[in-house]
Amino acid sequence: MSDRDTAMAIERDRKAEHIRLALDATNQAGGSFFDDYAFEHNALPEIALDDIDLSVEFLGKRIKAPLLVSCMTGGTEAAGQINRNLARAAEAQRIALGVGSQRKAIEDPLQAASFQVRDLAPSIPLLANLGAVQLNYGYGIAECRAAVEMIDADALAFHLNVLQEAIQPEGDTDFSGLLPKLGGIVRELEVPVIAKEIGCGISGGTARALAEQGIRIIDTAGLGGTSWARIEARRADDVEIGELFVDWGVPTPVSIQEVAAVPGVTVIGSGGIRSGLDAAKAIALGAHLVGTAYPLLKPATVSTEAVIEGVGRIVDELRIAMLCVGTRTIDELRRVDLVKRSRT
Repeated sequence: MSDRDTAMAIERDRKAEHIRLALDATNQAGGSFFDDYAFEHNALPEIALDDIDLSVEFLGKRIKAPLLVSCMTGGTEAAGQINRNLARAAEAQRIALGVGSQRKAIEDPLQAASFQVRDLAPSIPLLANLGAVQLNYGYGIAECRAAVEMIDADALAFHLNVLQEAIQPEGDTDFSGLLPKLGGIVRELEVPVIAKEIGCGISGGTARALAEQGIRIIDTAGLGGTSWARIEARRADDVEIGELFVDWGVPTPVSIQEVAAVPGVTVIGSGGIRSGLDAAKAIALGAHLVGTAYPLLKPATVSTEAVIEGVGRIVDELRIAMLCVGTRTIDELRRVDLVKRSRT
């Protein structure tokens, strides 16, 4: 086996291990920061449930609900089936979808098929995905265009995963000088660029720096969901370091509020969105739409129908929350005040 074949085999094993560990509930952060917030109940909302319109525009397309199936996986046969189930469900429910990191498909075109789902989801916003750190490891505009063209994407999401790379046994850890490189991609790429964390959140200062480089869509992916510190620490057989950093980051509700304060930025609130009520709270805190992954990962290993059911439940819960506060549209929900409660 050549060195390249060996590297590809190791990467496929890593992708499979990520899926297995992400499905393990013990690799979720403890508790939900959304429990710190509550809506004031409106006993006389003066609207009907059927009056509520969840639709929003995202990346120039109208979607049925303000929901993004967050970037998860790709690069293995099992991951390809997961992506196909997610794509068919996202199209059926008319919501947005992101794919997992396409780095290895850029380096090994044989893996591209596991990401290519546009034929199953022709009408919805579809996000390509690369690690921002790869801009320090030889990637440039050509690779970014290749990722977009590979799946006929509407945007390219750059994931920011400092903590994951630092703990990951084979991590890429040179995060120096990335801001101007991201700005260069924004200016050259033909589709919008999105910046997203993967579980540690984005602060107001980081959001402003990204906006100054022309990035107008930011996905918080804050603390409160899947812990990649725990996952990578288990892969490295160093549980202790994973537990040390399990609470590292900006809690999702805080990240949403800080990013939403940056003018001209579209906020995707993600990181621990487990229900439609969490989604409603994220929107009331300032998100334009919400991203979720973990609640849909297990259903995606089962069938398209299981994912459709999972998405439908989140949408129904969001609609019920909106009825109970008396809001007809997502824009109205973004103007509803939440009550802050003490965390116990």
